[in-house]
Amino acid sequence: MIRRISSGGEFEKRVGYCRAVVAGGFVHVAGTVGQGDTVAEQCKSALAVIENALKEAGSGFEHAVRVNYYLPDRHEFEPCFDILAETFGANPPAATMIECNLIDPKFRIEIELTALLPDQA
Repeated sequence: MIRRISSGGEFEKRVGYCRAVVAGGFVHVAGTVGQGDTVAEQCKSALAVIENALKEAGSGFEHAVRVNYYLPDRHEFEPCFDILAETFGANPPAATMIECNLIDPKFRIEIELTALLPDQA
């Protein structure tokens, strides 16, 4: 069974995707950008959107198994370290950071995450 979760974000209908897909015991959260002027503000905002999708799917950050961070400037990643460490706490997922362009230059970070459903953990 596949379940799709939409957050109503502006790009979902425009590009043709959903915020998250629940399938095979996993929650696959699409790359998510946040609002704000700084990378730290955008990181927190993106994590809040991801957290809502995980909750709707019946999971949470404690069940995250994989996370990818995309930044147009790798030097901006460090301000996110404490935010991410606090978010994942004692249950950090495997992670990758990639330096690349994002869909709009105003975005400083995009976060993509995969989590298990609790009954699969």
